[in-house]
Amino acid sequence: MSTTAQLPRIIPRETLFGNPERAMALIAPDGRRLAYVAPEDGVLNVWVAPLSEDGRLGAARPVTQDRGRGIRMYFWTEDNRSLVYLQDKDGDENWHLFQVDVETLASRDLTPFAEAQAQVIGTDPRFPDEVLVALNLRDKRFHDVYRVSLKTGAAVLEVENPGDVVGWLADTAFRVRACKAALPDGGWQLRTREDAAAPWKPFVTWGPDDHGGAHAFTPDNGGLYVETSADSDTTRLWELRLDGGPARLLAHHDEVDVGTVLFHPRKHHLQAVGFEAERLLWRTLDPEIEPDFAALAAAAEGDLQIVSRDDADRFWVVLYNFDRKPASYYLYDRRSKKASLLFTTRPKLEGAPLASMKPVTIAARDGLALHAYLTVPPGASERRRPLVLNVHGGPWARDIWGYHPEAQWLANRGYACLQVNFRGSMGFGKRFLHAGDR
Repeated sequence: MSTTAQLPRIIPRETLFGNPERAMALIAPDGRRLAYVAPEDGVLNVWVAPLSEDGRLGAARPVTQDRGRGIRMYFWTEDNRSLVYLQDKDGDENWHLFQVDVETLASRDLTPFAEAQAQVIGTDPRFPDEVLVALNLRDKRFHDVYRVSLKTGAAVLEVENPGDVVGWLADTAFRVRACKAALPDGGWQLRTREDAAAPWKPFVTWGPDDHGGAHAFTPDNGGLYVETSADSDTTRLWELRLDGGPARLLAHHDEVDVGTVLFHPRKHHLQAVGFEAERLLWRTLDPEIEPDFAALAAAAEGDLQIVSRDDADRFWVVLYNFDRKPASYYLYDRRSKKASLLFTTRPKLEGAPLASMKPVTIAARDGLALHAYLTVPPGASERRRPLVLNVHGGPWARDIWGYHPEAQWLANRGYACLQVNFRGSMGFGKRFLHAGDR
């Protein structure tokens, strides 16, 4: 093994593994404020700060007061005045939906039901005082859909679960018109209906070896954007018409499944699709945003994600992920085509001796190609290093490129780290997924 003199300076574990200083940035619908998650007395809470057009943040203050596990999921309401977030108690996973006024800090539990779990279905700018929520009140095994008032807190039953539905989808008119059901043979079924009074009808059925689901309704509510592997190895994204009209293939990749989909927040049409190959690869489908993606690609070298947009669609909050530096959030102005840094998630890692994460392909004994990532200490040779095989969990998951605290911790201590997407990992098509079956 190399001598300690050849190793970089030690990065404290707390710096690598601890809470980010700021993360999960979301712009308010009017574009005037930015919310983000940051520690308050050591616990992650939501903070809100005024936001200028050039990306400068004013004085921030915490608007939530969680003292337990911290807040990991939240969103702005359409009236710009309050935030809604999910939180459980001591890890029981009975998630409750809370609302907090960002001006008065008054808060309340919108789902104050014992042993109930809330799942957010969606919001709509035309219905700023409502949120669709799935709750298992009637039967703890099944989630029905409720329309919850952000003004009164009243929860009105919208759709009752017949006993096999695992997910719901609202159309662009904020009506629950699609659902995904589990079948007895291990397959899945996508069902649709014309309106609240109409019966549910099967639309797409998948066998147990296939994967599929609906991402959203088309702008005219006459079709669905459906991801499916039924006709290929990797999943493809299609526009399927509810009246049985011709299907339209929108995007696919020969080696990896559909990853991220980007829709216009108000017009609802599909704009781009992301594929998690060795790195995140974007394919734009809307010519209107091609100049924006070109400007964002030139602004930083990391893998980018559009995480939040204002109502006018002028300002985007963009997250860049890197391997050798902490993730950073930028405010992108579509008028000027300029991206301004908002903050980095872990500023103590700026300038730290982080290691590169290199995509590699390994041939298994039977010839199957395994996609992996290799991280070695900075400046060290890739040969004759002590190596740790760092296996991801799941097992229906996968490793991706970017900042990985365990890989950086090992490399910083002199070890190479190999993260292999073993057979059975998700994202590489159904043949690769089922190659891990026994």
